[in-house]
Amino acid sequence: MATYAPPAVTFVRGQGSWLEDEAGARYLDFVSGLGVTSLGHAHPAVAAALAAQATTLLHVSNLYGTTVGPEVAATLDRLIGGGGRTFFCNSGAEANEAAVKLARKYGGPGRFAVVSAYGSFHGRTLATLHATGQPHKHEPFQPLPEGFRHVAWRDAGALAAALAPEVAAVLLEPVQGEGGVNPADARYFAAVRRLCDERDILFVVDEVQTGLGRTGRWFGFQHFGVQPDVVTMAKALGNGVPIGACWARAEVADAFVPGDHATTFGGQPLAASAARAVLAVMEAEDVPARAARAGARLAGALAALPGVAAVRGLGLLLAAELDRPGTAGAVAARALAAGLVVNAVTPSALRFAPSLLVTDAEIDEGVARLAGALAA
Repeated sequence: MATYAPPAVTFVRGQGSWLEDEAGARYLDFVSGLGVTSLGHAHPAVAAALAAQATTLLHVSNLYGTTVGPEVAATLDRLIGGGGRTFFCNSGAEANEAAVKLARKYGGPGRFAVVSAYGSFHGRTLATLHATGQPHKHEPFQPLPEGFRHVAWRDAGALAAALAPEVAAVLLEPVQGEGGVNPADARYFAAVRRLCDERDILFVVDEVQTGLGRTGRWFGFQHFGVQPDVVTMAKALGNGVPIGACWARAEVADAFVPGDHATTFGGQPLAASAARAVLAVMEAEDVPARAARAGARLAGALAALPGVAAVRGLGLLLAAELDRPGTAGAVAARALAAGLVVNAVTPSALRFAPSLLVTDAEIDEGVARLAGALAA
């Protein structure tokens, strides 16, 4: 179905930070499948894990136990801070759907509403689409499910005014990814945590794009000195294999009982084996530290380019705001023609999310190719 524009290029293989098209041309990938291939393409540890699991056990459903998923859940719990439980699914939208259902079940009768921010993005299902704070995306699909409200981004006063008695949860991203790479800050997240504590509301943090090292910490919220009640993630967890997860404090997770929520494929052995290998490589490579260092190098180089007005973001999730409004799409197209994959996250900004294992030489090469695109 025509849910995407016709592709400008068709890729047939990848290795590390590089992609190759049908004609054999090579491209430096600074999008990573929208923040997914955080270890690069065809990482050998992930490929080996998939091959081994494919000849062992692929699927039995969640009516029965398997061995890999609990290992992944334990690792995620440790990286988040401990004391929680995880529901596995297949995507970020599903992880956020689980969080919304969990918040409603935990809140009990009469507490159903979710407050999120304008400019946010939380998924494409009907519920997560309404949670997404971009009204122009809502209109073709009205009426959307009830119970979602939006407030100005990084405005604690506006949030406080929206927290009526029926609100069950606040849902925020540490960095609004699809909204333009707009970071939160410690003061804002601290205010949100305080408001949620005062009113017994769950603070849900959407780490689908920011989680697992991308921002220079294991999770974006860790920059801001708060602990959420619920954390959702996906993208980088499988390095290209579809898997998502919704983590919650044990007390909150206990609201779900058998029959409340389910998934046929979520956490099945193939995806969980990929995730286990991904997490092992991430810890061995200390990808948060790598992202912080590489992100500083990339941000500095981008800021120095003629045509770039400002750079924002955290770690290796960055946006370059161009000094000519409305040109981001044209620049991204020129960059692709020059062998650099970036995307226009807004009409005036380019998004950069290279592999967390990107080298200094690859950063320098990517910036050089972008400089040519900007000049053109």
